[in-house]
Amino acid sequence: MSRFSKPLTAARLNDAILGSFALVKPSHTLDHLIRYLSTWSGSDKLFMVLQYTLKLVAPFLHLRARLQHRAGLRTTSTSGTALGYEKLAGILGDSRTLWRLWGLLPIFQWLISVERNPPATRKLLTIERLQGWSMLAYYPLEHLSYLGSHGIIPTTIPSPTTIFSSKKKFISLDPGKLGMWSCRCWAVYVALQFVHLVEDRKLLKQRHNSIRKAKGTGLTREEKFEMQQRSDAFWSEAVTNLGYLPLTIHWSLEKGIFKNDIWVSIFSLIAAVASFRTGWKATALPPPPELKEKTNTTPDNVAPYDMST
Repeated sequence: MSRFSKPLTAARLNDAILGSFALVKPSHTLDHLIRYLSTWSGSDKLFMVLQYTLKLVAPFLHLRARLQHRAGLRTTSTSGTALGYEKLAGILGDSRTLWRLWGLLPIFQWLISVERNPPATRKLLTIERLQGWSMLAYYPLEHLSYLGSHGIIPTTIPSPTTIFSSKKKFISLDPGKLGMWSCRCWAVYVALQFVHLVEDRKLLKQRHNSIRKAKGTGLTREEKFEMQQRSDAFWSEAVTNLGYLPLTIHWSLEKGIFKNDIWVSIFSLIAAVASFRTGWKATALPPPPELKEKTNTTPDNVAPYDMST
């Protein structure tokens, strides 16, 4: 009797329907995705990619709707799908700002780590200290701007110096100005990150040359693989900062530098994709030795670059 002629029992039906995932093989990619998205940075970068992808797609949908309306192919000149995309992009942006309310905690952790495990040079130590302090100013200003723009906190508060005085003076908490100053602090961080990358590149070149001189031969496969990874991380970080630089300048000025917001979406998407890629690679499990040998194709004469810390 074949297996297909066996009577249909409750156990077989259970296995066929409820146990259907037994046919699905474990996925390393799914494991990696869950591992990355379980981090605050990973989920933020994914939502950032989605947010600015939607913002870039929406104008083209509106344009198509206008062209179809002129051609008599539709009754309205606006795209309902585009309006939905714009609403979702707004929700994602608002959510990302809300989730950054505890952004100071990783900065405290980072600054403590910098003092306990300082970088290779005094210059890098100074850069990272300045970056940390710029973020210590950025986050409270952004928080106040966000809470004020949603009417959660008042836009003016009594000055502490006039609490016991009959004449009250007030401190303005204008959300727009607070947001602008927070972006100026962020711009300081981005500018310092370029200096950091230049210094990292010099140090890694020195290390590369010292290894070659000490051995008198080329790098081993493991060393070349490490250099390849560091070079890739360097360029990812450089692209990320090149995306953020015009944004920080734009948001730091009252009138900005872009007349069309599509440029904001373009540079934001560039930064988001590069940053997501960097985080994805950083959360990957170390490849086995045999995979390193297969994937490593960096020649000895290529000058590698260091990653930003």
